Amino acid sequence: MKNSTIEQLGQEATHARREGRLEDARLSAEKAVALCREAGPNQKLVRALMLLGQIERDTAHRKRALKVYEEAAIISREVDQPLRFAHTVRHLADLHCELGSLNLAERFYNESLGIYRRERDATPVDLANAVRGYAIMKDSAGATEQARVLWEEARSLYSALGVEAGVNECNARLSN
Repeated sequence: MKNSTIEQLGQEATHARREGRLEDARLSAEKAVALCREAGPNQKLVRALMLLGQIERDTAHRKRALKVYEEAAIISREVDQPLRFAHTVRHLADLHCELGSLNLAERFYNESLGIYRRERDATPVDLANAVRGYAIMKDSAGATEQARVLWEEARSLYSALGVEAGVNECNARLSN
């Protein structure tokens, strides 16, 4: 019963988020997190925290999102989920970049990219998104040549995936 309730709450949160009902989404995600906590650290708790973190980002509560993603990263490392951990720290990197903490962002981008590059089950889109985020961070840091190399890599990855929006963004960034 509890697992189906957690899944249902996650679906409700996701649906509400897609519809722009972010407060409803937050409430459902918080309930899912609370139920997952009862079972202790596990994959479901990490997924629920990631959903809550994304909702916090959607509502521009970056510091709250940071706290949620930090907890998700700790738990995903504990439960030995390297790809989930990579995804979580990539989001941490994105948040630190948005908050202007570029040194922390770079550390987390490097960590996530290292995992994505060595794990066979890593998806190319996750790698592309991490490279894209790192390129944005390098642009913000004024490291233009390093950013250019990353934008070219991201463009190549997005092109191979047929993600036109990603290719277009990379082309626009490279033309500046």
